[in-house]
Amino acid sequence: MPELPEVETTRRGLAPHLVGQTITGVIIRHPQLRWPIPADLPALLTGQTLRRLTRRAKYLLASFDHGTLILHLGMSGSLRILNAATPSEKHDHFDLLLASGQLMRLRDPRRFGAVLWHIGDPATHPLLAKLGPEPLETEFDGDTLYRATRNRSAAIKLVIMDNQVVVGVGNIYANEALFRAGIRPTLPAGKLTKARCATLAQTIRETLAESITQGGSTLRDFVDASGQPGYFQQTYWVYGRTGAPCRRCGSTIIQIKQGQRSSFYCDECQR
Repeated sequence: MPELPEVETTRRGLAPHLVGQTITGVIIRHPQLRWPIPADLPALLTGQTLRRLTRRAKYLLASFDHGTLILHLGMSGSLRILNAATPSEKHDHFDLLLASGQLMRLRDPRRFGAVLWHIGDPATHPLLAKLGPEPLETEFDGDTLYRATRNRSAAIKLVIMDNQVVVGVGNIYANEALFRAGIRPTLPAGKLTKARCATLAQTIRETLAESITQGGSTLRDFVDASGQPGYFQQTYWVYGRTGAPCRRCGSTIIQIKQGQRSSFYCDECQR
C-alpha cells in the first residue's frame, strides 16, 4: 500500500503539471472504487482551474474555486501525468484532462482507491476530520507522542500506526522507524519514557523524509507521476528481511504477526 512517502512523492511530481491548469474534461471508466466516483464529477470539474495540490495524511487534496477533489491511492493505485492521447489500459479508471494537452490518470488494479468531491473546508470531511498530527510538521514531536502513549497497553507499533496519534505511518515505515529508535515493536506504548518518545518521533521523521528523497518504496505497483519506481526499499533495515542478518549487529531478523500485519525486528538492537 502506498504510504506517506509515496503519496508525497506523487504530490511533488503532479503539482508542476496540475496547479494553474484548467480542467477540459473528466473520464470515468470504472466508477466502483472503494466508494463510487461521483457521476456528476465531469460537470462539476470541467472549466474549473486547479489552484493547489496538498497532502493530508495519505490523501491528496486538489483544490478548485468551488470544491476539493480528494484522492487516495488505496492498496495499489498510482497517479501519472501522460499525454492526453495515451490509450487507456485495463486498470485505468479515471482521467482528469488538462488544458495543457496532458492528463492525470488513476491506475488502480485492486480498486481500493478513492476519487471524492467535497464542498467547503476539506478538513471537515469525515475521512479527514479526526486525523492526528502530520509527522513531518513541528506539531508532532516527542512530547506529543509521550502524551498519546500514556496509560496505553497496546504495542507501540500499533499505536504509531493509529492515524489519530500520528498520520501516515504505515507498516513499512513503522518497522523501520522502530528499528532506528532501538525500540521493539511489541513494547507496551505506555512504558516508553519521554526520552524514548523523543527518539522515536525523530526516527519517524527521518525515515519518512529519507524515503521521500528516494522516491518512496516500490514493492509491487507503486510508480511516481512520471512512471518511475521508488528506491527506498533497497535500504530497509528490517522490513521484509526475515532470517537475514541485521545490518547493524549481525543477529537474525525476526518476523512476527501484530494486528494482522507482519512486524520485523532485531532481538539484539531493539529493546
